[in-house]
Amino acid sequence: MIADLELGPLSARRLLLGIHLLVWIVLAAYGLHRLHLIRLYRRRERLPRRPADPSDWPVVTIQLPLYDERYVVERLLDAAAAVDYPRERLEIQVLDDSSDETTAIAARKVAEIRGRGIDAVHVRRCDRTGFKAGALQHGLECARGDLLAVFDADFVPPPSILRDLVPYFGDPKVGMVQARWEHLNRDYSALAQAQAISLDSHFLIEHSARMSGQRFFNFNGTAGVLRKKCVVDAGGWQSDTLTEDLDL
Repeated sequence: MIADLELGPLSARRLLLGIHLLVWIVLAAYGLHRLHLIRLYRRRERLPRRPADPSDWPVVTIQLPLYDERYVVERLLDAAAAVDYPRERLEIQVLDDSSDETTAIAARKVAEIRGRGIDAVHVRRCDRTGFKAGALQHGLECARGDLLAVFDADFVPPPSILRDLVPYFGDPKVGMVQARWEHLNRDYSALAQAQAISLDSHFLIEHSARMSGQRFFNFNGTAGVLRKKCVVDAGGWQSDTLTEDLDL
């Protein structure tokens, strides 16, 4: 039995009904979209094998945008310096907009890395115009590399990252290669596990389905390599949006 409860004036009931219907439509559309992606994923072509190593490795600039990252900056710089790539063809840009002790830590680590024969530069700006996009654009203008590898401060790039991704740029039509994210603290809490599952489905299913289906997919802002010429031709990093990676 359904009780006939008084919900107030007719206009209020219509509003509640409209909200309920709108939420139902949105959820139904989202569910159909995910089903379509799963269908594309199941029908996808096998991903191409990693191409052979190039005979002449291109110059790569690793860009590390920072803002008050004192707890993770040393880990990040240690990982960047440990990347397995020809030293004469590698540049590390520490794009530091910090206002705390991160700057001193980064300066010390960069000096240490340079002492090991690695081309590392500590880049400071007079202001934070454009925030992360502004820092990346500032670094782009003086980057030595033909390719740009971007890593946020909370990432730990593995030593093989460039040797795994750079060979794909042997195809001149490739402008960007996105790496799949893994998780350092997947088992930290139930929330962390839920977030890990969500991100895994995004990279494993959504990105794979979109790419194999010749559909639009985006750079996720970190853990990827971009061809510098493509970034420049697209107008560079734009700071008039909160999602500069998607905009690019």
